[in-house]
Amino acid sequence: MKLIIAYIKENMFEKVSLALHKIDGLTGISYSKYNGLGRSRGGTESEPRQDDGYEYLPCIKLEIACNDDLVDTIVREIRTNAHTGLRRDGKIYVLPVDEAVRIGTGETGRDAI
Repeated sequence: MKLIIAYIKENMFEKVSLALHKIDGLTGISYSKYNGLGRSRGGTESEPRQDDGYEYLPCIKLEIACNDDLVDTIVREIRTNAHTGLRRDGKIYVLPVDEAVRIGTGETGRDAI
């Protein structure tokens, strides 16, 4: 089992969400609105910031728990549909999940996802 965490631009959320909903076997998606900054710290090389502050930009954080066989498909769909060709398109992280438990039924492991 894996946990995929992706940070994408807000305006790409609908496109990414629609693509993910088409994946057979995907059991759920969680998302949150976040503000964050990356390597560029909110500025650009051609227009450096004039103050010492950082500009936190709005983004969407996706969290998807899935079985190992879906990871490549999910990552590909997020990457393809979140890509704009501009800087700050986002990041995708894939982490191992040791255990999952469905609170309502007590199911564990793959059955809990």
